[in-house]
Parts: sequence; C-alpha cells; structure tokens
Amino acid sequence: MTAMERPFSFTNANSSFIYKLFPFTMSLKKYNRYRIKKGQNDVLSKVSSDPWDDLPKTKEEASIELHNLHIQLGDLQQKFFVDRRKKLLFVLQGMDTSGKNGTIKNVFRGVNPQGVHVASFEKPSTREINHDYLWRVHKRTPANGEIMIFDRSHYEDVLAVRVNNLKPEAVWRKRFRHINEFEQLLVDEDTVIVKFFLHIDKVTQKQRLQNRLDTPAKNWKFDSSDIVARSKWEDYFEAYQEVFEKTSKPHAPWFIIPANKKWARNILVARIVVACLEDMHLSYPEVDYDPSKVEIE
Repeated sequence: MTAMERPFSFTNANSSFIYKLFPFTMSLKKYNRYRIKKGQNDVLSKVSSDPWDDLPKTKEEASIELHNLHIQLGDLQQKFFVDRRKKLLFVLQGMDTSGKNGTIKNVFRGVNPQGVHVASFEKPSTREINHDYLWRVHKRTPANGEIMIFDRSHYEDVLAVRVNNLKPEAVWRKRFRHINEFEQLLVDEDTVIVKFFLHIDKVTQKQRLQNRLDTPAKNWKFDSSDIVARSKWEDYFEAYQEVFEKTSKPHAPWFIIPANKKWARNILVARIVVACLEDMHLSYPEVDYDPSKVEIE
C-alpha cells in the first residue's frame, strides 16, 4: 500500500484496539484504509483523489455495482426505519464542486423518503448567529429510525470560520472540544455517526467550475464566492488536516473519499453506507401473534 493510498494512521495504536472501540466492525473494517485516523503521517494534498485500486476500473462497472447497492440499501433502510433503536448521521464535507449534492442524489436513490432526510448548512441566518453555533445543527440531528445526511455541517465553524477569520483563534479553537463532546453526546444517545470528506484536487475543481460557466443549465450553480474559496485552497487543506487530527474518533470516524471521478465517489460512499447498516444486523421486529391464524372477513 503506497502513501497515496494510506492517508493517515494512528501512532502507538494497533488495529485491533481501533476495531474494539469502533462499534460497527465486521463490514466496515474492509474500508479501514479510507479511515482517517489520529496521528496523520501524510499531507492531505499528497493523498490521491483519483480512484484507488479497490474501486471499479470503469464507469460501466461502477453503474452495475451501484444498482445492486441501491437494492441492498433500500432493504436495509426499511429495516432500520422499522427497528427504531438507533439513529444514523452521515456528514458530508468537501471543497466546492467536490460533489456533496451529487453524492446524496446518487447514493440514496430509491430509499424511502419517510426515513431519510437531508439538512444543508449554508451561511447562518441572523437568527442562527444570535444562538450558539451548534444550535442550528442540534435540532437537525436524526430521530430514532431516521437517517440524516448533513450537506456541510458544524465543521464549517472550524473551517470557513477559521480560514475567513470570522472569529478569533481563541474562539474557534475551543470548538474542537465542543464538537467532540457534542458528537459523544449523540453517540451516547444511540446515534451512529460516519463522516465523509469528498477529496478532489485543484485541477478537477477548476474543470468543474469552468463547466458551470460553459453550460447554461449549470450557470446557477456558479457563485463568485467559489473563486474566493479556491484562492484559499492551501488554508482550507491545513484547516481540514487539523479537523481530522482533532475530531476523527473511533465512535465518529472520518473517511476520505477520492472524488475526482464521480462514479468512484458514489460507489465508495454507497459501499460504506451499506456496510454501516449491515453491521447493525437489522431485522424486522417479531410480532406477538400468529399471522396464519388471523382471519380477515
């Protein structure tokens, strides 16, 4: 395994210890190479954002696998919704054009919208600013049997806030502790948390931004703020690296998703989502009657 395929690792910790701490292991451990772990030993910008060697080689192969994953996900999500013992939170972060909306649309296609919801966190409103920064986030966390997907999240308060100097360092640096304690609270209340960083390189972002300008149907996607954020690329990557170092915990791990190829991104996220649900060993609840003895007049 090359350094480009092994982005981060724990120092002074062995894998069996990691697996014991992380509550769902049997299927998810297959994707441990994508786990971002404390004690990183490689720079994020050096990690490949092209498909790694365990992903399909072509878009066509990926399409077939994704179809099968949709079938599995639909069945698992239905059982999860009926089971109602846990809550499931997926967090999506990434640079502009990394494909957060596209991931949601393509991975969660065909699920029951009764039990899967999306919360998008744009620039906070005046009312939201007048509360603590986690106020708007906490009220969107999932209920029992619900899958919630965060399109951006509370991590913007240690990313965009930091890079754009919206708060002094003495303020945003405390937020790493707040976030860890907030996520621990959710986990203690039976929420399963999995966080995805959609990783693209600067060349790919340029191509996607240009495509938004060249395609009339996509003009609405372009925002001048994307250019401003792009000019701070290195600052964002530095901020993300500290986020991973401080907040990738066994109970709330980050996964790095090579996202230069949209089909590879979708496959990997779908695999991890399905694995997470598989490891819960879900089943429909037993009934307290004999269905064969029920007569309907």
